[in-house]
Amino acid sequence: MTSFNASIYGLGLHTTSSELGLSLSNFSTENHTETWYLDRQLSNYLHQYLQEFIKPKNWQDFQFIAVAKGPGSFTSNRIGMVAARTLAQQLNIPLFGISSLAAFAWFNQGKYEINQPIFVQMKASRGQFYGAIYCKNKQENGLDIILNDTVMKPEDWEKTLQDLNLSCQPLITPSKLGMTASSILELAYYQWQQGKRPHWSDIIPFYGMSVV
Repeated sequence: MTSFNASIYGLGLHTTSSELGLSLSNFSTENHTETWYLDRQLSNYLHQYLQEFIKPKNWQDFQFIAVAKGPGSFTSNRIGMVAARTLAQQLNIPLFGISSLAAFAWFNQGKYEINQPIFVQMKASRGQFYGAIYCKNKQENGLDIILNDTVMKPEDWEKTLQDLNLSCQPLITPSKLGMTASSILELAYYQWQQGKRPHWSDIIPFYGMSVV
């Protein structure tokens, strides 16, 4: 991650796929991310892994929390969101909600030039899919949104790309997204640097339609 103020610690949670991803960083000298394939066992092990992951730090060491807000699995998304909102409320610290699609775009942003469209696609139900289009901003410290997260039929997406005059190939999300917890955390920190301090009650999940 980019080097910033070493006194700021953030914690990232990604639960919207079959893989739990946790990440912590001071955005300078310490960056740590781990993943676990939990699938339907997420609710049984999330808090245990959280407690073990942050050691030897304490909860009071974190200045903010970032959570993947979806799209993704309805149940896993809800579990992660509830945990993140509860922690942020109890610790009285900001909570950032980051799109799963934006996190995957940022995870792959090194393959793209500034202002080059990054089209991310995720399988949804009933033959549809989630999609969004981003691009790296000129400062390379986040993403600009060309088309926000939405769900469409394949033919509607084709028309949307034609209307936007885009010929980009989509990034297809894998079934396991826990590794992008570091991107969740980094995108949240860029917002922190801009002075944003979202209240936990303002962060809501994007369910769309469940991929399960």
